[in-house]
Amino acid sequence: MKLFVTGAAGFIGSNYVRWLLANSDDEVTIFDALTYAGNMASIRDVLDDRRCSFVHGDICDEDAVVRGMDGHDAVVHFAAESHVDRSIKDPYAFVRTNCFGTNVMCDVARRVGVQKFLHISTDEVYGTIDVGSFSETDKLTPRSPYSAAKAGSDLIALSYVTTHDLPVVVTRCSNNYGPYQFPEKVIPLFTSNLLDGKKVPLYGDGGNVRDWIHVEDHNRAAHLVLQHGEVGEVYNIGAHEEFTNRELTYKLLELCGRDESFIEPVADRLGHDRRYSVNIDKISALGWKIEHSFEQGLADTVAWYRDNRWWWEPLKANAGL
Repeated sequence: MKLFVTGAAGFIGSNYVRWLLANSDDEVTIFDALTYAGNMASIRDVLDDRRCSFVHGDICDEDAVVRGMDGHDAVVHFAAESHVDRSIKDPYAFVRTNCFGTNVMCDVARRVGVQKFLHISTDEVYGTIDVGSFSETDKLTPRSPYSAAKAGSDLIALSYVTTHDLPVVVTRCSNNYGPYQFPEKVIPLFTSNLLDGKKVPLYGDGGNVRDWIHVEDHNRAAHLVLQHGEVGEVYNIGAHEEFTNRELTYKLLELCGRDESFIEPVADRLGHDRRYSVNIDKISALGWKIEHSFEQGLADTVAWYRDNRWWWEPLKANAGL
Protein backbone atom coordinates (compact mmCIF):
# COMPACT_ATOMS: atom_id res chain seq x y z
CA MET A 1 0.00 0.00 0.00
CA LYS A 2 1.15 3.54 -0.73
CA LEU A 3 0.22 6.06 1.98
CA PHE A 4 0.00 9.85 1.77
CA VAL A 5 0.66 11.11 5.31
CA THR A 6 0.12 14.78 6.10
CA GLY A 7 1.86 16.59 8.93
CA ALA A 8 4.37 13.79 9.31
CA ALA A 9 7.30 16.10 10.03
CA GLY A 10 5.51 16.84 13.30
CA PHE A 11 5.32 14.87 16.53
CA ILE A 12 2.68 12.16 16.09
CA GLY A 13 3.02 11.90 12.33
CA SER A 14 6.80 11.41 12.34
CA ASN A 15 6.44 8.69 14.95
CA TYR A 16 3.71 7.06 12.87
CA VAL A 17 5.92 6.93 9.78
CA ARG A 18 8.81 5.59 11.84
CA TRP A 19 6.57 2.83 13.26
CA LEU A 20 5.03 2.06 9.85
CA LEU A 21 8.36 1.59 8.11
CA ALA A 22 9.51 -0.74 10.89
CA ASN A 23 6.33 -2.83 10.89
CA SER A 24 5.09 -3.03 7.30
CA ASP A 25 6.15 -3.10 3.66
CA ASP A 26 4.14 0.04 2.86
CA GLU A 27 5.47 3.04 0.98
CA VAL A 28 5.01 6.50 2.49
CA THR A 29 4.92 10.04 1.17
CA ILE A 30 5.30 12.67 3.89
CA PHE A 31 3.45 15.88 2.99
CA ASP A 32 4.26 18.76 5.35
CA ALA A 33 4.32 22.57 5.23
CA LEU A 34 7.18 22.70 7.75
CA THR A 35 5.55 25.32 9.95
CA TYR A 36 7.08 25.93 13.39
CA ALA A 37 6.17 22.43 14.66
CA GLY A 38 7.25 20.62 11.49
CA ASN A 39 10.93 19.80 11.51
CA MET A 40 13.11 17.99 9.00
CA ALA A 41 15.30 16.88 11.89
CA SER A 42 12.36 14.77 13.11
CA ILE A 43 12.29 12.71 9.90
CA ARG A 44 15.91 12.63 8.75
CA ASP A 45 16.22 8.99 9.82
CA VAL A 46 13.06 7.81 8.03
CA LEU A 47 14.08 9.54 4.80
CA ASP A 48 17.03 7.17 4.65
CA ASP A 49 14.49 4.45 3.84
CA ARG A 50 13.90 4.10 0.09
CA ARG A 51 10.18 3.52 0.79
CA CYS A 52 9.79 7.01 2.26
CA SER A 53 9.77 10.33 0.41
CA PHE A 54 9.07 13.93 1.38
CA VAL A 55 6.98 16.60 -0.35
CA HIS A 56 6.97 20.16 0.96
CA GLY A 57 3.40 21.41 0.72
CA ASP A 58 0.45 23.03 2.47
CA ILE A 59 -2.84 21.16 2.88
CA CYS A 60 -4.63 24.44 2.08
CA ASP A 61 -2.97 24.53 -1.36
CA GLU A 62 -5.26 22.50 -3.61
CA ASP A 63 -2.84 22.24 -6.53
CA ALA A 64 -0.01 21.04 -4.27
CA VAL A 65 -2.28 18.46 -2.65
CA VAL A 66 -3.43 17.14 -6.03
CA ARG A 67 0.16 16.77 -7.23
CA GLY A 68 1.22 15.08 -4.01
CA MET A 69 -1.74 12.79 -3.36
CA ASP A 70 -2.40 11.40 -6.83
CA GLY A 71 -1.36 7.76 -7.12
CA HIS A 72 -1.69 6.91 -3.42
CA ASP A 73 -3.94 4.21 -2.00
CA ALA A 74 -4.74 5.83 1.35
CA VAL A 75 -4.48 9.10 3.23
CA VAL A 76 -3.54 9.50 6.89
CA HIS A 77 -4.33 13.09 7.83
CA PHE A 78 -2.35 14.31 10.85
CA ALA A 79 -1.72 17.88 9.69
CA ALA A 80 -3.33 20.41 12.03
CA GLU A 81 -2.74 23.41 14.22
CA SER A 82 -2.82 21.79 17.65
CA HIS A 83 -1.85 24.01 20.58
CA VAL A 84 -4.71 25.47 22.65
CA ASP A 85 -2.71 28.48 23.85
CA ARG A 86 -1.84 29.43 20.27
CA SER A 87 -5.48 29.06 19.22
CA ILE A 88 -6.51 31.61 21.83
CA LYS A 89 -4.02 34.11 20.41
CA ASP A 90 -4.61 33.35 16.71
CA PRO A 91 -7.85 31.44 16.03
CA TYR A 92 -7.79 32.33 12.33
CA ALA A 93 -4.84 30.02 11.61
CA PHE A 94 -6.64 27.15 13.32
CA VAL A 95 -9.85 27.55 11.35
CA ARG A 96 -7.93 27.88 8.09
CA THR A 97 -5.69 24.85 8.55
CA ASN A 98 -7.99 22.52 10.44
CA CYS A 99 -11.26 23.24 8.62
CA PHE A 100 -10.39 24.62 5.19
CA GLY A 101 -7.33 22.39 4.92
CA THR A 102 -9.30 19.27 5.80
CA ASN A 103 -11.91 20.17 3.19
CA VAL A 104 -9.17 20.46 0.56
CA MET A 105 -7.80 17.09 1.61
CA CYS A 106 -11.18 15.36 1.41
CA ASP A 107 -12.16 16.94 -1.89
CA VAL A 108 -8.87 16.01 -3.54
CA ALA A 109 -9.03 12.47 -2.08
CA ARG A 110 -12.49 12.10 -3.63
CA ARG A 111 -11.24 13.24 -7.01
CA VAL A 112 -8.11 11.07 -7.14
CA GLY A 113 -9.94 8.00 -5.79
CA VAL A 114 -8.14 7.02 -2.60
CA GLN A 115 -9.30 3.75 -1.03
CA LYS A 116 -9.28 4.94 2.63
CA PHE A 117 -9.03 8.31 4.37
CA LEU A 118 -8.04 8.32 8.06
CA HIS A 119 -8.70 11.63 9.80
CA ILE A 120 -6.78 12.04 13.06
CA SER A 121 -8.64 14.07 15.68
CA THR A 122 -8.67 14.70 19.42
CA ASP A 123 -10.71 13.92 22.52
CA GLU A 124 -10.92 17.68 23.12
CA VAL A 125 -13.82 17.93 20.65
CA TYR A 126 -16.09 16.43 23.33
CA GLY A 127 -15.29 19.16 25.86
CA THR A 128 -14.83 18.61 29.58
CA ILE A 129 -16.36 15.81 31.67
CA ASP A 130 -16.37 15.61 35.48
CA VAL A 131 -17.00 11.87 35.81
CA GLY A 132 -17.18 8.95 33.42
CA SER A 133 -15.94 8.90 29.82
CA PHE A 134 -17.18 10.15 26.48
CA SER A 135 -18.33 7.64 23.86
CA GLU A 136 -18.10 8.17 20.12
CA THR A 137 -21.81 9.06 19.88
CA ASP A 138 -21.74 11.80 22.52
CA LYS A 139 -22.41 15.41 21.59
CA LEU A 140 -19.44 17.54 20.56
CA THR A 141 -19.04 20.52 22.90
CA PRO A 142 -15.60 22.03 22.12
CA ARG A 143 -14.53 24.88 24.38
CA SER A 144 -11.46 26.40 22.70
CA PRO A 145 -10.76 27.68 19.18
CA TYR A 146 -8.46 24.67 18.71
CA SER A 147 -11.02 22.04 19.71
CA ALA A 148 -13.80 23.84 17.83
CA ALA A 149 -11.70 23.84 14.66
CA LYS A 150 -10.96 20.13 15.12
CA ALA A 151 -14.65 19.37 15.70
CA GLY A 152 -15.39 21.25 12.49
CA SER A 153 -12.78 19.25 10.62
CA ASP A 154 -14.28 15.99 11.93
CA LEU A 155 -17.71 16.96 10.62
CA ILE A 156 -16.32 18.09 7.28
CA ALA A 157 -14.50 14.77 6.81
CA LEU A 158 -17.53 12.70 7.83
CA SER A 159 -19.81 14.70 5.53
CA TYR A 160 -17.81 13.40 2.57
CA VAL A 161 -18.91 9.87 3.44
CA THR A 162 -22.57 10.67 2.93
CA THR A 163 -22.23 13.17 0.10
CA HIS A 164 -19.44 11.62 -1.96
CA ASP A 165 -18.95 8.07 -0.63
CA LEU A 166 -15.40 8.97 0.42
CA PRO A 167 -14.20 6.11 2.67
CA VAL A 168 -13.44 8.22 5.77
CA VAL A 169 -12.76 6.95 9.29
CA VAL A 170 -12.02 9.23 12.25
CA THR A 171 -9.98 8.67 15.41
CA ARG A 172 -10.15 10.85 18.54
CA CYS A 173 -7.23 10.39 20.89
CA SER A 174 -6.24 11.53 24.36
CA ASN A 175 -2.97 13.37 25.12
CA ASN A 176 0.06 11.85 23.40
CA TYR A 177 3.59 11.87 24.77
CA GLY A 178 6.92 10.54 23.55
CA PRO A 179 9.97 11.59 21.49
CA TYR A 180 10.03 14.41 18.95
CA GLN A 181 7.21 16.43 20.56
CA PHE A 182 7.57 20.18 20.03
CA PRO A 183 8.76 21.70 23.31
CA GLU A 184 5.82 24.06 23.84
CA LYS A 185 3.73 21.09 25.03
CA VAL A 186 3.74 20.30 28.73
CA ILE A 187 5.89 17.15 28.96
CA PRO A 188 8.76 18.27 26.68
CA LEU A 189 8.57 21.84 28.00
CA PHE A 190 8.70 20.80 31.65
CA THR A 191 11.32 18.12 31.00
CA SER A 192 13.65 20.40 29.04
CA ASN A 193 13.22 23.21 31.57
CA LEU A 194 14.04 20.91 34.46
CA LEU A 195 17.05 19.44 32.66
CA ASP A 196 18.30 23.01 32.25
CA GLY A 197 17.62 23.91 35.88
CA LYS A 198 14.68 26.19 35.03
CA LYS A 199 11.29 26.41 36.69
CA VAL A 200 8.10 24.98 35.16
CA PRO A 201 4.86 27.01 34.77
CA LEU A 202 1.91 25.19 36.35
CA TYR A 203 -1.51 26.52 35.38
CA GLY A 204 -3.98 27.43 38.12
CA ASP A 205 -4.34 24.89 40.92
CA GLY A 206 -2.80 22.11 38.80
CA GLY A 207 -5.96 20.04 39.16
CA ASN A 208 -6.82 19.65 35.48
CA VAL A 209 -6.89 15.97 34.52
CA ARG A 210 -5.56 14.44 31.31
CA ASP A 211 -5.34 10.86 30.05
CA TRP A 212 -1.83 10.15 28.74
CA ILE A 213 -1.05 7.68 25.95
CA HIS A 214 2.34 6.86 24.48
CA VAL A 215 2.57 7.98 20.86
CA GLU A 216 3.43 4.48 19.65
CA ASP A 217 0.30 3.02 21.27
CA HIS A 218 -1.76 5.73 19.60
CA ASN A 219 -0.20 5.09 16.22
CA ARG A 220 -0.77 1.34 16.41
CA ALA A 221 -4.43 2.04 17.14
CA ALA A 222 -4.71 4.57 14.32
CA HIS A 223 -3.19 2.16 11.81
CA LEU A 224 -5.55 -0.59 12.96
CA VAL A 225 -8.46 1.76 12.24
CA LEU A 226 -7.00 2.54 8.82
CA GLN A 227 -6.90 -1.17 8.04
CA HIS A 228 -10.06 -2.44 9.71
CA GLY A 229 -12.16 0.53 10.81
CA GLU A 230 -15.67 0.79 9.38
CA VAL A 231 -16.20 3.64 6.93
CA GLY A 232 -18.07 6.56 8.46
CA GLU A 233 -17.28 5.52 12.02
CA VAL A 234 -15.40 7.29 14.82
CA TYR A 235 -12.98 5.46 17.15
CA ASN A 236 -11.82 6.84 20.49
CA ILE A 237 -8.23 6.07 21.53
CA GLY A 238 -7.10 6.43 25.12
CA ALA A 239 -5.00 4.75 27.80
CA HIS A 240 -6.99 5.28 31.02
CA GLU A 241 -3.81 6.75 32.51
CA GLU A 242 -5.35 9.83 34.13
CA PHE A 243 -3.31 12.30 36.17
CA THR A 244 -3.74 15.88 37.28
CA ASN A 245 -1.24 18.33 35.90
CA ARG A 246 0.20 18.65 39.40
CA GLU A 247 0.67 14.88 39.65
CA LEU A 248 2.37 14.86 36.26
CA THR A 249 4.63 17.71 37.36
CA TYR A 250 5.77 15.82 40.45
CA LYS A 251 6.55 12.75 38.34
CA LEU A 252 8.72 14.88 36.05
CA LEU A 253 10.43 16.55 39.02
CA GLU A 254 11.40 13.13 40.34
CA LEU A 255 12.64 11.84 36.98
CA CYS A 256 14.71 14.99 36.44
CA GLY A 257 16.13 15.08 39.97
CA ARG A 258 14.45 18.36 40.97
CA ASP A 259 12.23 19.38 43.90
CA GLU A 260 8.98 21.34 44.20
CA SER A 261 10.85 24.65 44.39
CA PHE A 262 11.05 24.36 40.59
CA ILE A 263 7.25 24.78 40.28
CA GLU A 264 6.15 28.28 39.31
CA PRO A 265 2.36 28.77 39.65
CA VAL A 266 0.89 30.87 36.82
CA ALA A 267 -2.55 32.21 35.99
CA ASP A 268 -4.86 29.58 34.57
CA ARG A 269 -5.46 29.26 30.84
CA LEU A 270 -8.65 30.87 29.52
CA GLY A 271 -11.47 28.31 29.35
CA HIS A 272 -9.21 25.56 30.68
CA ASP A 273 -11.09 22.23 30.43
CA ARG A 274 -11.03 20.38 33.74
CA ARG A 275 -10.96 16.76 32.59
CA TYR A 276 -10.89 14.68 29.42
CA SER A 277 -11.73 10.98 29.28
CA VAL A 278 -12.88 8.69 26.47
CA ASN A 279 -14.41 5.25 26.39
CA ILE A 280 -12.18 2.88 24.38
CA ASP A 281 -14.44 -0.20 24.08
CA LYS A 282 -14.84 0.29 20.33
CA ILE A 283 -11.11 0.37 19.47
CA SER A 284 -10.45 -2.44 21.95
CA ALA A 285 -12.99 -4.60 20.08
CA LEU A 286 -10.70 -4.40 17.03
CA GLY A 287 -8.02 -6.17 19.06
CA TRP A 288 -5.96 -3.18 20.17
CA LYS A 289 -4.48 -2.81 23.64
CA ILE A 290 -1.96 -0.63 25.45
CA GLU A 291 1.67 -1.80 25.44
CA HIS A 292 3.36 1.12 27.26
CA SER A 293 2.65 1.77 30.93
CA PHE A 294 2.71 5.46 31.76
CA GLU A 295 5.41 5.08 34.40
CA GLN A 296 7.84 3.36 32.03
CA GLY A 297 6.81 5.39 29.01
CA LEU A 298 7.34 8.67 30.84
CA ALA A 299 10.74 7.55 32.13
CA ASP A 300 11.75 6.54 28.60
CA THR A 301 10.53 9.88 27.26
CA VAL A 302 12.51 11.90 29.80
CA ALA A 303 15.58 9.81 28.95
CA TRP A 304 15.07 10.55 25.25
CA TYR A 305 14.99 14.32 25.86
CA ARG A 306 18.03 14.04 28.12
CA ASP A 307 19.93 12.24 25.35
CA ASN A 308 18.73 14.33 22.40
CA ARG A 309 19.44 17.93 23.20
CA TRP A 310 20.57 18.39 19.59
CA TRP A 311 16.91 18.10 18.60
CA TRP A 312 15.08 20.30 21.12
CA GLU A 313 17.60 22.99 22.08
CA PRO A 314 17.45 24.80 18.69
CA LEU A 315 13.65 24.59 18.69
CA LYS A 316 13.35 26.19 22.11
CA ALA A 317 15.84 28.89 21.22
CA ASN A 318 14.05 29.75 17.96
CA ALA A 319 10.64 29.77 19.67
CA GLY A 320 11.82 31.79 22.64
CA LEU A 321 10.70 29.10 25.08
